[in-house]
Amino acid sequence: MPETPDFTKEPPAKAGIDVNVAGSVPRARALAPAHEKISVRHLDFFYQDGNRALKDVSVPIYQNRVTAFIGPSGCGKSTLLRVFNRIYDLYRGQRASGEVLLDGENILALKRKAHLGLLRQRIGMVYQAPAPFPMTVYDNIAFAIGLTRLLPKGELDAEVEFYLRRAALWDELKDELGQKGSDLSGGQQQRLCIARAIAARPDVLLLDEPCSAIDPISTAKIEQTIDELKADHTIVIVTHNLQQAARVSDHAGFMLLGELVEFADVHSIFVNPTDPRTRAFITGHFG
Repeated sequence: MPETPDFTKEPPAKAGIDVNVAGSVPRARALAPAHEKISVRHLDFFYQDGNRALKDVSVPIYQNRVTAFIGPSGCGKSTLLRVFNRIYDLYRGQRASGEVLLDGENILALKRKAHLGLLRQRIGMVYQAPAPFPMTVYDNIAFAIGLTRLLPKGELDAEVEFYLRRAALWDELKDELGQKGSDLSGGQQQRLCIARAIAARPDVLLLDEPCSAIDPISTAKIEQTIDELKADHTIVIVTHNLQQAARVSDHAGFMLLGELVEFADVHSIFVNPTDPRTRAFITGHFG
């Protein structure tokens, strides 16, 4: 189990984030009311050994917004993402209780494999380590398109180009579409995985530390892509990078030891957190 941080020492009175930590303070901005695409209510999650990894988590995920979850390693961020598309079902003995409502339907109540397959089309996921399929760049995207629709060759070519453009890859790879995805650079592989994920037209896109293993230039391109994609997708990102969370998200949640400590718009989380544990983490006085 992760060590419980010591919060007996009060952090400096100034709650605002140190610009040397986050690079920039997120601007306060008015957010119009939004539909709750995913509503998490009293969620608990248990591993096979009985370890309770999520503890009574309740949180809204708003449609066409970017929601970031931050916190130390082992706090439950990635586990929460894996509940959203029931990927934990692939592992024996893991279970969740409570409610996770996707457009009002409790996905934890789904029983049939066919229903779970449809769920994972609606909620796509990109993992920390790039994982292109063992096929060409073109076929990686064409395969994902084929999961939801059959297109003649001309339309398929146009769709492949469209999704590669959305992931800021077309200009780099338009003459290399026959190249294996695994032969690309790490940053290109991750953007290919994002292009493949959105080509299946998911409602929700889950990003689990998508930039942790790639260079700053590719990271900037992915962040720009995230900003553009939220017009068509609801995006949830897990990141250890406070700078990234501050730059890309509209809402943010701080997690600690399986609990959601605080959730608010990103400006409030970074500039005026209400919980001393959030303040300690944001200001770098954690532990």
